[in-house]
Amino acid sequence: MTDRTDAPAPNLVLGDADGGRLAENIMHFGRVLRAAGLPVGPGKVLDAIDAVAQVGVGSRKDFYWTLHAVFVNRRDQRLVFDQAFHVFWRNPNLLERMMGMLLPTMRGEDAEEEQKSELSARVAEAMAGRDREDEAAAAEEQEEEVEFDAALSVSAQEVLAEKDFEKMTTAELEQARQAIKRMRLPIKPVKTRRYRADPGGRRADLRATLRASARQGGDMIWLKRRSRRREHPPLVVLCDISGSMDRYARMLLHFLHALTNDRDRVHSFLFGTRLTNITRHLRERDPDQAIDKVTEAVEDWAGGTRIGETLHRFNSDWSRRVLSQGPVVLLITDGLDRDAAAGLAEEMERLHKSCRRLIWLNPLLRYEGYEPKTAGARAMMPHVDEFRPVHNLDSLAKLSDALSASDAAARRDMAKWRAMAA
Repeated sequence: MTDRTDAPAPNLVLGDADGGRLAENIMHFGRVLRAAGLPVGPGKVLDAIDAVAQVGVGSRKDFYWTLHAVFVNRRDQRLVFDQAFHVFWRNPNLLERMMGMLLPTMRGEDAEEEQKSELSARVAEAMAGRDREDEAAAAEEQEEEVEFDAALSVSAQEVLAEKDFEKMTTAELEQARQAIKRMRLPIKPVKTRRYRADPGGRRADLRATLRASARQGGDMIWLKRRSRRREHPPLVVLCDISGSMDRYARMLLHFLHALTNDRDRVHSFLFGTRLTNITRHLRERDPDQAIDKVTEAVEDWAGGTRIGETLHRFNSDWSRRVLSQGPVVLLITDGLDRDAAAGLAEEMERLHKSCRRLIWLNPLLRYEGYEPKTAGARAMMPHVDEFRPVHNLDSLAKLSDALSASDAAARRDMAKWRAMAA
């Protein structure tokens, strides 16, 4: 007897099988992917059905990669597809049922609670979408009035602000993007070397005084004064786009776009295994077009992390161009370096000495028990002026506190982190 798993797949005609529902289930699977945020339309569903008919269902692996080739276009879609596939097609007798073209709808309730804890929020939301629609329709038919005490409830905005980006559903991610568009980063103005006319200034402006006296024939001399001009310092952002930072980096791109279009002299760089300058792309007014251009320009998204090497490239190629006016530098990374922090301490020291303030934003600070014990974190910590979390809307809103805090307060906060890293 031939094992069906190893047998060659026949040339399938999905619509001709008596009672077969494989094509219908592929259509429902496409709807799940679309609800989870993947750009899946009727055309892709038809392409997927044709591809499965040509390749066959000789093995679960072949079926997985056939659908993957049709539905997945970018790296960030792989995780969502993988989770949705293994949940939607979770029948243990999948191969035998598919060979007979008798696969029923995969919506069992017994394993749902067991699987939900391992799903991302977007996949769980997509799989439960039909159930929520049914419940909403049933709720609309009921005319009973429900009274409840809202004294201890929390507003939706507060819940969204405190929710981790990684745990947000598709709808919540869209709300977070809209909130990020309205964010502003009020960096405290600093004194420059240039002066401006100021009647209350402490310095006498002799040139302006002589010019004013000459215009009046020299009869009266009115002393003119001046004071130092204050301007917002430049802002340089270095954001990690490695696999461990993927979900946070995509949300932070919207934050960087809002910063770039809100103020002048903002320079943004992405790094994983290489360094990419995305400042020009983020100047697009439309955030969707800006993100698309960034995605096309970056080649190492969701890969490894070489923090020391990429910082060396930044210090060698870009520091003189963007660090010449005492900027504030935001370094966004979790500190996990695949090169075991080789050369990282030296590059961090050079970067720290070249800027006004160096602020490290780390999403791992969302964990209360986090300690900077990795080799990368230990190499970076001595050269950081501020260490803050960046995992939700609330942490982004509080970032202005870090930029306006006094140096003495920052040194007190950093003392405990450096003690842990020692």
